[in-house]
Amino acid sequence: MTTEAPKQIPTPKAQKVLRLLLTQKVFTWSSAPAEVATCVQEAAQAGAKLVILPEMWNCPYSNESFPKYAEDIEAGNSRSVSAMSDSAKEAGITLVAGSIPESSSGKLYNTCCIFDEQGKLLAKHRKVHLFDIDIPGKITFKESETLTQGESFTVVDTPACRMGIGICYDLRFPELAMVYAQRGVQLIVYPGAFNMTTGPAHWELLQKARAVDNQLFIATCSPARDAGAGYTAWGHSMIIDPFAAIIAQTEEKATIVHAELDFAQVDERRQNMPLFKQKRFDLYGLVDKTLQ
Repeated sequence: MTTEAPKQIPTPKAQKVLRLLLTQKVFTWSSAPAEVATCVQEAAQAGAKLVILPEMWNCPYSNESFPKYAEDIEAGNSRSVSAMSDSAKEAGITLVAGSIPESSSGKLYNTCCIFDEQGKLLAKHRKVHLFDIDIPGKITFKESETLTQGESFTVVDTPACRMGIGICYDLRFPELAMVYAQRGVQLIVYPGAFNMTTGPAHWELLQKARAVDNQLFIATCSPARDAGAGYTAWGHSMIIDPFAAIIAQTEEKATIVHAELDFAQVDERRQNMPLFKQKRFDLYGLVDKTLQ
């Protein structure tokens, strides 16, 4: 059994302070791409260089809706991807485009697309951990009835920073964030729609845990709350710094959240408390199997 410490990839050289904007909205399904394009343009006009959209922004959050609204990204006929690509290019921003249901080879995925300032699709993240829960008297939902889990991590180098991507339920799994930290990520983005049961209990707690354990920034973007929807989102999009301080947040209504992120804090916190170097890899370890 090896006790050698895994290699930690250094973070990129700290960029200038980044202005980040979260769009906590509920969009009209029939015109969602156009509405999102307007939001992205307004964000850019407000000085944002990185814009984040919520989970499943182009459809109702339900197993019945996922197949109906799914788009084939790889086939090149996704109206949502086309609209997001055009929006990122026109606004000149990096766009983490929340998530949409993706159809591919007969399967459905909960997929986040990331675009650069030229509108180029940099990466796709397919939700790794599916939301299958049963809390009697509260909520039962099983994404696995329609969706397929993703099979890879997603780390993206952008002019803004090095980002890792997760979607909603991925936030509950510390191993994902630990791998991202090991790969030199400075910011993990989680488009997500926690509900009225798990949201007040765990939404903020999990974000702070992921941030302080891995000494990096966390940003979450939820849909706004729609009390008349079949699935009611908690909202409360927020941004957490590497010391687990909330630097921006909102409540449940449709709004935008913005903040300035100084990525020098990541290196500073890791120098102040060199947690990775202090880990006891002779007693435990984390294996990134995708690199084997």
